[in-house]
Amino acid sequence: MSEETPGFEEKPDVPADGTPEEPKAADSADRAEGAAPAGDATDVALLAQLDQARTALDERTADLQRLQAEYQNYRRRVERDRVTVKEVAVAGLLSDLLPVLDDIGRARDHGELVGGFKSVAESLETVVAKMGLQQFGKEGEPFDPTVHEALMHSYAPDVTETTCVAILQPGYRIGERTIRPARVAVAEPQPGAQPGGAAAKAEESDDSEQDSE
Repeated sequence: MSEETPGFEEKPDVPADGTPEEPKAADSADRAEGAAPAGDATDVALLAQLDQARTALDERTADLQRLQAEYQNYRRRVERDRVTVKEVAVAGLLSDLLPVLDDIGRARDHGELVGGFKSVAESLETVVAKMGLQQFGKEGEPFDPTVHEALMHSYAPDVTETTCVAILQPGYRIGERTIRPARVAVAEPQPGAQPGGAAAKAEESDDSEQDSE
């Protein structure tokens, strides 16, 4: 009979291939399977935050572009209004000077623009020209009711359309703005008279027929 050592129990031999370690491997696999869903949830949350950031960036970009467009429109309106206000102010000032310019013109026509008065008048005309004042209206030009004001009317055999035959007062403009229309005397063709060109052609035709005979 063999004697057993008191206080000790025999333990099974542990194989060298590490079979008893299998439970630990199984525990690691269980932990990995449990951690996988947590990682997916984190990725989803990050993607959601990224989409929110992109959406916010697009909104801010659109707001910035809209503000920039509004600012550009505001600048254009301010510049346009500034130019308009300046033109109105200059037109108002020059309108008050038109009677003086008319007196200067009449004095020049009568040969009275001499001496110191001539120098002052020419200086004034130079200043108003620099401010953009332009004179218009010439004899012989077609009558245009948008820039001419007819004060006298007559008929003439040598015109083919309503024509300005005399400038009573010149017109003035600043750029495209008419301050005062040109005040003119107009002439129209004689009622029933043939236009000058047609009459001349008819006369030439008669002369040719007589020569041929």
